[in-house]
Amino acid sequence: MITTRSGKILNYIIGQYIARAMPVSSQVIADKADLGVSPATIRNEMANLEKEGYLIRPHTSAGCIPSDKGYRYYVESIENMVLPREEQRLISHTFHQVEKEVEAWLSLTATLLARLTQNVAVVSLPKSTDCILKHMELIAVQDSRALVVVVLDGARVKEKLITFDEPVSQPTLSTIGIKLNSAYVGLTGKQISAREIELSEMEKKATDYLVEIMQSEDSKEYQEPYLEGWHFMLNQPEFAHSDQMRALMELVERRGLLKVIVPASVGQPGVHVIIGKENQYQAIQNCSVVICRYGVPEEATGTIAVVGPTRMPYSRTIPTVYYLSSVLSQLVAGLYGREIHG
Repeated sequence: MITTRSGKILNYIIGQYIARAMPVSSQVIADKADLGVSPATIRNEMANLEKEGYLIRPHTSAGCIPSDKGYRYYVESIENMVLPREEQRLISHTFHQVEKEVEAWLSLTATLLARLTQNVAVVSLPKSTDCILKHMELIAVQDSRALVVVVLDGARVKEKLITFDEPVSQPTLSTIGIKLNSAYVGLTGKQISAREIELSEMEKKATDYLVEIMQSEDSKEYQEPYLEGWHFMLNQPEFAHSDQMRALMELVERRGLLKVIVPASVGQPGVHVIIGKENQYQAIQNCSVVICRYGVPEEATGTIAVVGPTRMPYSRTIPTVYYLSSVLSQLVAGLYGREIHG
């Protein structure tokens, strides 16, 4: 059981280890922690923390380092995790300088998050559970060919060439577009497929292409995310000369990093911290992940995360992830004509 005193000792050790990446000895605590207890008491408390699995002693004569269990206690005991107002204002100002496009927002978020946390930032595109048609247009290209332009919720625009069985004019294509917009706007791909209305061959072909475009978007469960900050992680002693970094890079090359770091619990509100072996996949069991959803619930959500060593500065990383997720949520809500308070 953690007492108030042992909790202070544990948190001091973790703070020192996060800052220096060196085992912390009882003598260092006695000299610098100002806990008002004797070195013998500190040694006894450290021995108990080690026995209970909160600390690990890499070598018999060395000091202690935190275990995953120790970090979990530390994270849950941190109070007042709020990003300073000055940094909040700076971030908000920076977002006002970029183009009002999702891609620009996400790229900026990844860059800021990596720089502020000194670890790898991962930001995924916001994705609808099932995309919804906002508008479609058919544009004549040549003879029997036309371009299908589809506008989906979240200001996403998709295009696809379609070839009809006979030549078709722009007026005819415009008439088809008016009819299909009238019938399908506001519906998902599944709803459009299930809708029974009388269609000409051309209208049916245009509908098939429309549904194909929408189904392709719906199937993109894990689009390639924005990644920044690998050089920060390479500078960490845990990864400078290690196979652990190679395993992470292989995940990125296979486009599997996002799928691996997102646990089922991330569907719940708030910031989630997954520490070391709490991660399901072995490739990231020497890492911690601080992760949060952003966007408009039930309409379009994405993921923002930091991946780094278990020795990451949680008291800074957690509020940074939270604040940036709230900024992105406000921006995405604007695209969907929604308003998020708080």
